[in-house]
Amino acid sequence: MGTSRRAFISNVAKGVAVASVPSVFTTVFASGNPEAAPVFDTTQITDTQTSGTTAEKYRPPYKIGMGGVALGNGFAETGDTEALNAMQGAWDSGIRYFDTSPWYGLGMSERRMGNFLHGKDKSDYVISTKVGRLMYPDAKFKHEMWKGRLNFNYKYDYTAGGARKSVEDSLLRLGIPALDIVFIHDLSPDNEDLGDKWMEYFKIAQNGAMKELTKMREEGLIKAWGLGVNTIEPALKTLEVADPDIFLSATQYSLVKHKDDLNTLFPACEKRGVSIVVGAPLAAGLLAGKDRYLYGGEKPKEIMDKYAKMLKVAAAHKVDLRTAALQFTAAPTVVASTIPGARTAKQATQNAESMKTKIPAAFWDELKHEKLIEANAAVPKA
Repeated sequence: MGTSRRAFISNVAKGVAVASVPSVFTTVFASGNPEAAPVFDTTQITDTQTSGTTAEKYRPPYKIGMGGVALGNGFAETGDTEALNAMQGAWDSGIRYFDTSPWYGLGMSERRMGNFLHGKDKSDYVISTKVGRLMYPDAKFKHEMWKGRLNFNYKYDYTAGGARKSVEDSLLRLGIPALDIVFIHDLSPDNEDLGDKWMEYFKIAQNGAMKELTKMREEGLIKAWGLGVNTIEPALKTLEVADPDIFLSATQYSLVKHKDDLNTLFPACEKRGVSIVVGAPLAAGLLAGKDRYLYGGEKPKEIMDKYAKMLKVAAAHKVDLRTAALQFTAAPTVVASTIPGARTAKQATQNAESMKTKIPAAFWDELKHEKLIEANAAVPKA
């Protein structure tokens, strides 16, 4: 990154007026509004596994948020109106934390999310997005993960300049004045694009994006940064080499899979005052009744057998398993928020309502007795 660009962004953070500054960068990033009523009562949670607080580092003040994969045409094509209605449904249900990424639909999720949020007061919501991939125009490019017409391609860039540019690009796509949290995205061994070279990219990020996001936090441009990954190894390594605030741990903490996060990542984070956002709390659809598990099309026998047994326990206690799954992921003290996706207004409303539902203690007791969830896992109070 050139000196002039770094000085420009730094000046914005200090409130220095620059005549040629685009309006999208003239507002120092505002805080989320903790006075807005969250849709989940955190007093309903008991934690048998974690202790301590993360008060020194920023964490979103809402126990449930909305993930933006579906708005980027993940799994199926979503219409613009449908996406707007999903955002409206989430907002009307009290959801005020929204997570997106340039990767989701190659910019589409950010554009759609921003289409709804750009007219809102920034102090009324919290938003996170990601860095690591830069978009560039390419009308012919197709990607199997994202449906519909995309019009953009991508390249990886975990450098300091790439991180700063990615944040600027995201603000332009979103059309909002500020970001709260920035996650370094998919810097992980499960990313097939990186493969066994992921540690080379990690080193670039360690000397680039991580340091730059720390500077942006110090400048007041963002409140927090961390990694958004599907494995725990990169998060643990980041704790060793940098000063993150929060991790988006996706696919690693759900009713059907949570042991590694629970016993390894969570304690390590608590020691550093780092909090967790749970991504894919419904296992990318399985725990909402969809015929899929995560994003690669795999259906491990162990997971599917456990899911079938959970359905029987839920039926016996007259519990909606999707509701139980969401509340379970929000229960640990170290978890700041859980962020299920929503394609429709109905799904968004159902997710919010699930956090207000009482679940009998006997349900959780039976899951533990049958060894379907870990004995030391935090569960909601009845």
